Amino acid sequence: MKNFSTEISYKTSRSSGAGGQNVNKVETAVTAIWNIMESQLFSFDEKLRISEKLKNKINSEGLLQMTSSESRTQFQNKKIVTERMLELVEKSLFVPKKRLATKPSRSQIQKRIDNKKKLSEKKDNRKFRF
Repeated sequence: MKNFSTEISYKTSRSSGAGGQNVNKVETAVTAIWNIMESQLFSFDEKLRISEKLKNKINSEGLLQMTSSESRTQFQNKKIVTERMLELVEKSLFVPKKRLATKPSRSQIQKRIDNKKKLSEKKDNRKFRF
């Protein structure tokens, strides 16, 4: 995914937080914007999977937006937001293995029944009898 950053457009804005007077005049906060459906890097199925997994983070126009204002430099914030977006996309592409249903073994079934009988006897012995 080397070319991933070429499909991302960036916007800068003034960020809040540490930086003193620098905060008021320098645009260090970076917002990364990526249009998923117009991407050339992924197949249609992969785009659908990304859209489905990240539907809470995608706006009505189909854009994935992330903002970073952690660092005092624009370059560092751009790097942070790109890495985060790449990590998010990679996680959304992960396909978990299907779970194969298995029957419990005969010994496990017997063990469970024996435990139930023991518990039942224990509770039965607690009862007060005349």
